[in-house]
Amino acid sequence: MIDEAAIATRYGALSGALDERSRRLLLGAEARAAGRGGQAAVARATGASPATIRRGLAELGEPAGQLARGRIRRPGGGRKRTVDRDPTLRRDLEALIEPTSRGDPISPLRWTTKSVRRLAAELGRQGHRVSYRIVGELLHELGYSLQANRKTLEGTNHPDRDAQFRHIDGAVQLQLSLGEPVISVDTKKKELVGPFRNGGRELRPKGDPEPVLMHDFLIPELGRVSPYGVYDLAANEAWVSVGTDHDTAAFAVEAIRRWWQTMGKPLYPDAKRLLVTADAGGSNGYRVRLWKLELQKLADETGLEIAVCHFPPGTSKWNKIEHRLFSAITQNWRGKPLVSHETVVNLIAATTTRTGLRVRSGLDTNDYPKGVKVGDAEMETLYHQPEAFHGEWNYTLLPRLMLPQE
Repeated sequence: MIDEAAIATRYGALSGALDERSRRLLLGAEARAAGRGGQAAVARATGASPATIRRGLAELGEPAGQLARGRIRRPGGGRKRTVDRDPTLRRDLEALIEPTSRGDPISPLRWTTKSVRRLAAELGRQGHRVSYRIVGELLHELGYSLQANRKTLEGTNHPDRDAQFRHIDGAVQLQLSLGEPVISVDTKKKELVGPFRNGGRELRPKGDPEPVLMHDFLIPELGRVSPYGVYDLAANEAWVSVGTDHDTAAFAVEAIRRWWQTMGKPLYPDAKRLLVTADAGGSNGYRVRLWKLELQKLADETGLEIAVCHFPPGTSKWNKIEHRLFSAITQNWRGKPLVSHETVVNLIAATTTRTGLRVRSGLDTNDYPKGVKVGDAEMETLYHQPEAFHGEWNYTLLPRLMLPQE
């Protein structure tokens, strides 16, 4: 006769102090000790399912070490995460937050203006079964942080700032849907080359920090470098030209040219149109005549229509290249002195991210003199087509071979 009351008493006294696997083993041991009919008796006495009791019996017979120390389930056991059961959830969440994402270009941290509850509701309307807590966890994994404050120290807001953001987002989505290339471009901050202190820390033997110079005085034979990046939004790939001369529009367009020759053309052999998203100022600013003249030359050389969308003034941190490429480069070379041009190029090219970013880099030792003037006569030779909405920010340069014949 099986004493079910005794089984219930023992199980009640011990189960609260045991983990999931230990409870299974206890149930299996009770069933084995009870003999014939033991599984049914243990199930009635403890309320455990027969399947759990059978698993406990099976695990009692497994050799020691069958399950890794510290584990209570075999790898892959337990309920699947929502993101694993819904493979499009992460992609659809990123699509919701990308048009409104913001961030510091020197940090991988990003933040969004939409609340987790609102994002969960929008995902629900798309057919996803997801709670706001899961949305919060996914945002954390994607590098986002929900914050209440909005950055306001970049200058005054242009009245059409948000409208231009929407215009850029629409242009990018249309271009990508057609299979045509979209690039985000910008210059990373200039860096001194030499044994200077570089922010951050890296693993080294204890008590053996890498020695660097006490003061950051320019070393004339090494100078500074200007990394100009070209980030391919669709391919998650980038080219970075490390310039040793001035950061001018000619240097910027040469970087785009090198990206096209080494990475873009092999990836988009049938491309007809290239969309460039850029800041409003700097070497690729919308008021820089040399920028448009050099882009016209590139359009003539490649046969590509080159469309440009500039971010509104004071919103450079919204540019995708800042948090998808430049922040990763900064993280990769943190704590490493940039002792030579080759070191800079190699550290940039070694940059990777969890999302699969691939980077190529090269040294550009060409001279790019400052102060190059572009006159009205040269500007009139451009095949320049401004758009109806803020044509100074949104325009296309067509190959001059496409000019209508007289």
